[in-house]
Amino acid sequence: MHLKMTKCNRFCLVAALVDQDVFSQPEVRARFEAVFLAFDAGTTFQFFKSFRRVRINFTDALAAAEAREKLHKTDFNGKEMRLYFAQSVHIGSPSLQPPKPDKQFLISPPASPPVGWQQTPDAQPLINYDLLRAVSKLGPGEQYELHTGTPTTPSVIVHVCETEEDSSEGEADGGADGGEGGKQRARPKIIQTRRPDFAPAVTQ
Repeated sequence: MHLKMTKCNRFCLVAALVDQDVFSQPEVRARFEAVFLAFDAGTTFQFFKSFRRVRINFTDALAAAEAREKLHKTDFNGKEMRLYFAQSVHIGSPSLQPPKPDKQFLISPPASPPVGWQQTPDAQPLINYDLLRAVSKLGPGEQYELHTGTPTTPSVIVHVCETEEDSSEGEADGGADGGEGGKQRARPKIIQTRRPDFAPAVTQ
């Protein structure tokens, strides 16, 4: 956790000006600087026109305090001038820390994994060798009941279909018999699994 602390700079004043001539007219700027140079000859100035602010850097903290006491809320060039001591903000770290990745899981895909995340190895594939052995012993058109049905669940039956080679051979054999008596071997019909009857529960 980084603490945010505000520290007052005793050597620096910030002037809030309403008069824009200080930023555009050199003679008005020279008169403005002369007001503060009377308190400290080594004073330097930084003008920020967009913010209507002037940073005044003194070499003596007592001179800065005296200038603030005597010139705060006084008129300059017909407009009120306010003076404040500059403040510096210390976050507690020399560099800005990234935010906590609390909500990065909402991004798809996440921008970066959370701290401590480790990739898990892929699990071994689950192979049912009993099913493979049973299916390997079946011929075209035969079936193997994998799961016996119950009054509330259907049965699962594996049907072995014939390949294209078996089908083409059957057509060739039928055509070789010739004549009107030659017939193609009919493919076995796969019966669709019927859904069991379900009696809805009666609520009272």
